[in-house]
Amino acid sequence: MMRGFLISISILVLLLAGVVYYIFFTAPPLHKPSDLSDFIDTPNSPILVYDHASVVAKTRIERDVGIPMRDGTRLSANVFHPIADGRYPVVMAFTAYHKDETPSQYPDYLRLNATSEYDSGTIRVSEWTPWEAPDPAYWVSQGYAVVILDSRGYGLSAGTAAVLNIHDRHDFHDAIIWAGTQPWSNGNVGLTGVSYLAIAQWIAGVDAPEYLKAIMPWEGQSDSFREVLFHGGVPETAFTNFWLTRVRSKANEISLPPHRIMRFAGSRPMLMKWLSARQAPSGISLKDITVPALICASWSDHGMHTRGSFEGFKQISSAQKWVYTHGQPKWDVYYSNEAKAVQTAFFDHFLKGEANGFEQRPAVRLEVRETLTDYSVRYEDSWPLASIMETPFFLAANGQMQDEPVTVARTETYAAREGAVAFRKTLAQDTELTGNMKLKLWVEAQGAKDMDLFVAIRKYDANGNEVTFHGKAGYTQTPVALGWLRVSQRELDPEHSTRLQPYLMHERSLTLARGQVVPVEIEILPSSTLFRAGETIEVAIQGHDHFEHFALAHKKTVNKGRHIIHIGGRYDSHLLVPFIPREQVSQASKTGL
Repeated sequence: MMRGFLISISILVLLLAGVVYYIFFTAPPLHKPSDLSDFIDTPNSPILVYDHASVVAKTRIERDVGIPMRDGTRLSANVFHPIADGRYPVVMAFTAYHKDETPSQYPDYLRLNATSEYDSGTIRVSEWTPWEAPDPAYWVSQGYAVVILDSRGYGLSAGTAAVLNIHDRHDFHDAIIWAGTQPWSNGNVGLTGVSYLAIAQWIAGVDAPEYLKAIMPWEGQSDSFREVLFHGGVPETAFTNFWLTRVRSKANEISLPPHRIMRFAGSRPMLMKWLSARQAPSGISLKDITVPALICASWSDHGMHTRGSFEGFKQISSAQKWVYTHGQPKWDVYYSNEAKAVQTAFFDHFLKGEANGFEQRPAVRLEVRETLTDYSVRYEDSWPLASIMETPFFLAANGQMQDEPVTVARTETYAAREGAVAFRKTLAQDTELTGNMKLKLWVEAQGAKDMDLFVAIRKYDANGNEVTFHGKAGYTQTPVALGWLRVSQRELDPEHSTRLQPYLMHERSLTLARGQVVPVEIEILPSSTLFRAGETIEVAIQGHDHFEHFALAHKKTVNKGRHIIHIGGRYDSHLLVPFIPREQVSQASKTGL
């Protein structure tokens, strides 16, 4: 008997050891350093490295400059500033992508995405420019010093890496003070950068030292749970896994939980929310940001930075704030001549003190799309637009939508995993829709206790051809707008929800009973699109992604059985759209950013 007991214990120990090894010592292979040197000069490359020889002779470069933190940790920065004696305003960025990795080491997906379905535009930079960072050659030529800092634990910076949490806030605070007190600095620091480098600004802006005079977060999410990890409670499985592997690859040492635990939690909204709060509390508190801000928010990054950029603009407490909207490839826009002119005027005003009238500009540069490449620009005073008319399109029989409520109740049903249903409305007049949309549905799950719903708003021209737009990573086959919902996560936060933007609580899981019909409200992310008379708007609803994308996917759905949508009668299923009257458009400001 004792022998059998010992054998059982041995087997149990071996099994436990196997589990421990699997959880803590296995993970996807780390990303190898990129090498695009053979790709940059090819016709398919979006990267254009321009000749900056005229700036080189006028620039002093100091590499791997040590910046001491309050706990004694040394962070590493590259510093660029004019050779001429003087005190210069400072353009600064914080990166986890290694400040010393320049265009030939930009991410490999720029090569992989060189296909007909992707368009990254032109990324025009000098050879000094790290990924998604300000171009030192440009800013030095404009009379600025530039400081690009490796975040703690990345690149040449010491310490244990985190992922933009409250500890990074202290580092950014200390680094800004350092930059503001150097002999070549005039004491005025401004932050800029894209994606991670934008999110870092939401963190740095919370506890802003006196030297931080302005921030320029250029497309950065501000709520990773809602905007990246879980879209409407549905776990995102492509970019999340890619990015976690990417930051592990870039980090010298990292404090994230093991990959297997993150992956397990990544398909369970409540567990991930708890784990994130305990292991990596966010350093973001938008309401505590008061410095002047120029924010970029796009229609072309649904599932990543779109929502957080607009929320950042709405929620920060800055008295002086502007938002630059667009629907084009984000890296192209950041380095474009038009955007750089706006960026420069902003920093010239707040860092150099120039009286250039920037403070009098309208708050919103609004880009209204018509096709993939055609758009118009005007200027507005607020976001959301004050002229919005909340207009319902009611779901009706035969795949139609109509202006009036449907009186007769009926159902539409589809296979939960592979099926779909769509409702269309052809518009009788030119119609601009700008802002969030909301889809209200009455739903029932047949053969399941939960549902994952995937919603797309599509545009069709007068000939019935779909009109697509730029989306995440330059994908050119993207619909007008996207939305998602896991029905068990449907509980709304009444304090934060509006008529056009439902805000989910994510506090508990409300599964469905057999035959239970429940109302749900689905947030459809911001967009701005002009439909001409005779063109058609469609809302498509299904249980899987609307397109295949290397960095936007939701493969771990709860769907099975059939989905039933109830419409008509007491079931007021409808699409609520932000209609902008044409007379209001004609009265909008014609000058601005």
